[in-house]
Amino acid sequence: MASQHDDYVFTRDLLDNSRLNLMHHHWVKDFGYLIHPSIPTQGENLKVADIGSGTGMWLLDAGDRLHESTQLVGLDISQTAAPPREALPSNITLREWDVNTPVPDDLLGAFDIINVRFMIFVVRKDDVPATVGKLMQMLKPGGHLQWVEPDNQTVHGKLLRPENSKESIESLMRLLQSQDPRLNPTWVPDLPDIFRASGLADVEADVHTTPPHWAYLEHECGLIMHELIARKTQNEAMVAELKRLIPLAVAETKKGAYLATTKYAVVGRKP
Repeated sequence: MASQHDDYVFTRDLLDNSRLNLMHHHWVKDFGYLIHPSIPTQGENLKVADIGSGTGMWLLDAGDRLHESTQLVGLDISQTAAPPREALPSNITLREWDVNTPVPDDLLGAFDIINVRFMIFVVRKDDVPATVGKLMQMLKPGGHLQWVEPDNQTVHGKLLRPENSKESIESLMRLLQSQDPRLNPTWVPDLPDIFRASGLADVEADVHTTPPHWAYLEHECGLIMHELIARKTQNEAMVAELKRLIPLAVAETKKGAYLATTKYAVVGRKP
């Protein structure tokens, strides 16, 4: 069952879904892989989970890349963003699970690969070690965990043309970070140490700097987040300030300003 405390900061609507689907393609192109090269993916009958599966885009992409015998499971607190089950390939299963609740018995030791991505606005810092522990419980011995996130502490404005301004795009990010602790996560650089402390072996961290062409496109897609939060928040002052800043940020973006951030892809193996 879905949690009664689904306080997702975005809107779970068509615009939000489209943002997530577009961002998926940008990130895979940017990193150069969907699944980290250290994780073996050539076998048959693999069982793979995507945590916070959202629109199902990661699962659909993985299904095209892995052996046809692979079983893929999407787990999310809500499946309202995903396509109807009838539209999905037969080897993709969706089910509701809140990561803040115990692991269902039938998922213990079930997976060869678990993917997590874009959960920085969902999992709070104090809950990250416990979440990693639950995901380890879900892995088979020898199974791999992959967790991919931006480090929002590194967000900064960049200019393709030095005579232009980045004031409004940076103001947008500062506004969001000041309003909700979920929008100012600090724990992403700690993930490698959390993996090791949880008992995962062969931990690797791909700390990734995005080249300008992908960073600009990702920033442009990311501007949608501010529009979504303006729709969702009950803070009238914040809505007013977002509506003032968004057109200014769009104008700066068109002139070559963008927000850049360091990204992490962290992987580990269950002994």
